[in-house]
Amino acid sequence: MIRPRAGKTPVTDAIRLSGVCKRFGDKVAVAPLDLVVSEGSIHGFLGPNGSGKTTTIRMITGLLGADSGSIEVLGRAGGAGASPEIGYLPEERGLYRGMTVVAVLEFFARLKGLRKPRRAVLDWLERLDLAEAANLRVEALSKGMAQRVQFIASVAHAPRLAVLDEPFSGLDPVHGGQLMKAVLDLRANGTTVVLSTHDLTVAQRLCTHVFMIHKGRKVLDGPLDALLVERGGTSLRVTTREPVERLPPIAGVVASFRDGMSWDLRLAPDSDPSGVARQLLAVIPLTGFTTGTASLADIFFREVGGRDDGTTGQGA
Repeated sequence: MIRPRAGKTPVTDAIRLSGVCKRFGDKVAVAPLDLVVSEGSIHGFLGPNGSGKTTTIRMITGLLGADSGSIEVLGRAGGAGASPEIGYLPEERGLYRGMTVVAVLEFFARLKGLRKPRRAVLDWLERLDLAEAANLRVEALSKGMAQRVQFIASVAHAPRLAVLDEPFSGLDPVHGGQLMKAVLDLRANGTTVVLSTHDLTVAQRLCTHVFMIHKGRKVLDGPLDALLVERGGTSLRVTTREPVERLPPIAGVVASFRDGMSWDLRLAPDSDPSGVARQLLAVIPLTGFTTGTASLADIFFREVGGRDDGTTGQGA
């Protein structure tokens, strides 16, 4: 695997945003936003639909200009632009449908400065189970195959920074697992990764840091391990004897979600699960309860309200 080419100016922050704002007419898409992505990290960008994730990514990659504030990417001001040190997988996919897979990948790799891309392209096709599709036209690919080809197009040139917007969309569990390993391999070989995803289980497995945005404002940012300790707390699942449409207010419960005859409760970090269960048992017949360590999904729902926005805790 090709390693990222060293930049002319060593930096410790791959991305730095200071007071960045963006409006579309009267709508504030991104409020004053400060963010640092350290080199060598996998930094998850998380938030509901319409929260400002993709707008922020487009400003980082230079596709959108900020209305105010400053953006530095790999030590350069103003966003990434067309730098060969950047790999970008956009939310809206785009490949030349009439070209063969190997030809289109070599074309994109050359655009990013890789003079002899054939070996890197064939290596990536092999790793993502696409070797037999090398000479197919892009228009003949399934959605999942095209998704993996688009991913290769964004990273075959071994960028220092890979910005991936929903890379696991449309993939089955097997190929999603292959892509997760590929993302980890990118980091192991020196690429910093920005990962926007709705799949919080994937984010928890891959990310070293997470950034949560809601209504254009940052609500959480930091190392994932530390956030799980500081904000995680405990989850509680209770099963009722009869269907219950609504739970009464219970001290220590910050959110609740019904699942048939069961309820999943997100608890405050200092709550006692047994005490919460006893409070419930005093007013509702229960047949059982189980406790668990809160996940990234639990933290997300606690921070942004668990609204129905397409964000999920399920695997790809």
